[in-house]
This record gives sequence, C-alpha cells and structure tokens, in this order.
Amino acid sequence: MSVNNVNNSGAGVDTYGQTPQSNGGTSSMFLTLLVAQIQNQDPTNPTDSAEYINQLSMMSQMESMQTLNDTMTGVYYMAESMQAMGMANLVGQQVYASSNSIKLEGNNIDGRINLQHPAENVTLHIKDSAGKETKLELGKQPQGDVNFTIDPAALGLADGEYTLSVVTDVGEANIPIEIAGIVNSVRFDPQTGAPMINIPGLGEVAYNTLRQFGSSKNPAPTPLPSPDVNALRRFS
Repeated sequence: MSVNNVNNSGAGVDTYGQTPQSNGGTSSMFLTLLVAQIQNQDPTNPTDSAEYINQLSMMSQMESMQTLNDTMTGVYYMAESMQAMGMANLVGQQVYASSNSIKLEGNNIDGRINLQHPAENVTLHIKDSAGKETKLELGKQPQGDVNFTIDPAALGLADGEYTLSVVTDVGEANIPIEIAGIVNSVRFDPQTGAPMINIPGLGEVAYNTLRQFGSSKNPAPTPLPSPDVNALRRFS
C-alpha cells in the first residue's frame, strides 16, 4: 500500500499533508504515515516492509534536497551582501578600466596601452563624434605598458565623447587601451543586479571592465632624516 492510497479515516491521519518541519521532521512524518497505512491496509494483503523503507528513503532525500536548497539560498544572499560591501569600498579609489571611448569635460585623461611588440612610432588616434581625428604621438616605445595623457587644452579638443585607437609602425592590431580614474560611485543595475562603476572621463562602466585597482606609479621613497652630529658626539 503506497502513501497515496492512505485515506482520511482512522487515527493519525489528521496530520497528513503537514510539512516535516511542523511535525518534527522526516522521522515524525514517516511514523505518522506508517501508523495511517497500518490502520488502513488490507489485513489479507499487508504492505511489504520493504515499501516502508523505500518511502522513508524518498522522504529523507526530499528533506536533504530542501536543506541543500535553503543552504545555497543563504550562501547566495551572503555573497551578494559581501559583493555590495566590496563595491562600496571602491568609491574614492583609483582604477583602470578597459575602454576605447572617453568623455572629455575639460580635465586631462590618463591611460595606458599595452604593446606586444616594440615599435619605433606609436600613435594614439582620438576621433570625435563628427569623425574628426586628432593624433597624439607617443614616439618610440618598448614592449609592455605605455602610459599617456590626453590634455584637451593642448590638443584643442572640445568637451564631448571620443573614440580611441592605436596605430604602430609594426602593424600591431587590437591594442588594448585602459583609462585611469577615481571611482565616483557604484550603482547596481535594477534589471541584472550587476555593479556599474562611475568614473570621470568614462561615465558608467561595467565592473568586469576594471583591469587594475590603485595607481600604477610607485611613490618615491621618503628620504631618511640626516643624523644629528652633535647628538652623536654626546654619546661618543
């Protein structure tokens, strides 16, 4: 006799349909159903004990799956909270974001490119929305990171949006460009929940475009103070 064949007559069946939590867990639920089945089974054709064991096994599996689901849900919300706190710490920090477009608002824009091959002539092309192009000559550069600064006043660039590209005399293509800036704010997209980072000169960019946290320039070491010769003489 299966669980589905238990009717609503007899003692112990009033609790049928309750959740395991409300009835003391899987063991309590199984005992309740077992009593109901025994009371309602056909005396001439009693239920095989192996079927009881199978029913207990299935109920235990269901409870384990529910527990695992609850645990994973808790881990998800914990990770989401930790991510939010981590994003908040980015505000005021310098970062580098991968981008081939910028937004000039009168301030200088710092950035860098990464060369796979050394080149005698490296040029940063800056194109406005109307298609007018301005070139920033970077000259001879070795393999690796090459820093640059876009000075709108020196280059005669008006405020607005620009696209960037790099050309070298060795024909290297798809040279990555990264723009540096201080994080103004962090917003979570209401549709996807993805963090969006607001950086001057770039606007709002996705978190996965960030390539570095902190400045790439090492601060100069602080010189040690000169020893007091007179004080040393007093101990000689």
